[in-house]
Amino acid sequence: MVASASAFNPSGSSNFVVYWGQSSAGSQKALSEYCKDATVDVIALAFLYQFPNTMLDLSTSCRTTFSGSQLLHCPDVAADIKFCQSQGKAVLLSMGGAAGAYGFSSESQGQSYADTVWDMFLGGNSTQRPFDDAVLDGIDLDIEGGSTTGYAAFIAQLRARFATGGGKRFYITGAPQCPFPDAMLGSTLNTSWFDMVFVQFYNNFCGLDAYPKGFNYDTWDQWARTQSANKDVKIYIGAPGSQSAAGRGYVDAPTLSAIVSSTRSKYASLGGVMTWDASQAMGSSGWGQSVSASLKSVPGKSPMRRRRRQR
Repeated sequence: MVASASAFNPSGSSNFVVYWGQSSAGSQKALSEYCKDATVDVIALAFLYQFPNTMLDLSTSCRTTFSGSQLLHCPDVAADIKFCQSQGKAVLLSMGGAAGAYGFSSESQGQSYADTVWDMFLGGNSTQRPFDDAVLDGIDLDIEGGSTTGYAAFIAQLRARFATGGGKRFYITGAPQCPFPDAMLGSTLNTSWFDMVFVQFYNNFCGLDAYPKGFNYDTWDQWARTQSANKDVKIYIGAPGSQSAAGRGYVDAPTLSAIVSSTRSKYASLGGVMTWDASQAMGSSGWGQSVSASLKSVPGKSPMRRRRRQR
């Protein structure tokens, strides 16, 4: 029986985001399994790891390809995407990752590739759509290598295509490292309209394990209020879903819940928690369920914005 599911609230502070597809724990459930209760609100499919020569990798969850091609064709995942959306979840496609062959050589190449992504994964049409007629809810940029070139043009063109989407709301998200500014997305974050930013507060000196003195959410909040093109952008606390999910930065569920509660009381920019990844966070430990329950135990309303002196 499918339990009652909570709907993603883009303006709220209690959303729980998971990356799915890479099976970092060694195995992963079908995508639909993570959408059968109220724990998860947003799923980022990982990864479109090669572009502009488009290649997907979803670990063991899809191995079939289009005839005569190495491009994945995933009808089962397509059905699961539609099920997740029927449960009020937003499903994104994450581009990049820690390993992969990706990047643009020019702004014009980034602009052109936006049309390809629109046609293959979003509201357009293509002879090869990896998820058939399932229309994803947006694109996540987890850019950890390659060049910084082309992403602003990519986003601008995608936004232009969004306007032709028949009223459906699409999202652009980014997943920078917590050191500010991010080495790969820093300039794009300043010039392009992002709806959500999933800051990776792990594997760095500014992560959750450095709380409170080293944890730099305040820096990202100031960026959101003073530098971001979208002054209502939502910042998410990115956390490893288990001790083995990252080199450093893991904290247990009660500790993370306390950090989230303190952050939510101070900053209107908080959108919730992001975790890497579903296979680690949603396992037998119950870490993800506990964190999500804590997030949703209070109304997802943001505090009043406070006027703060700029540093």
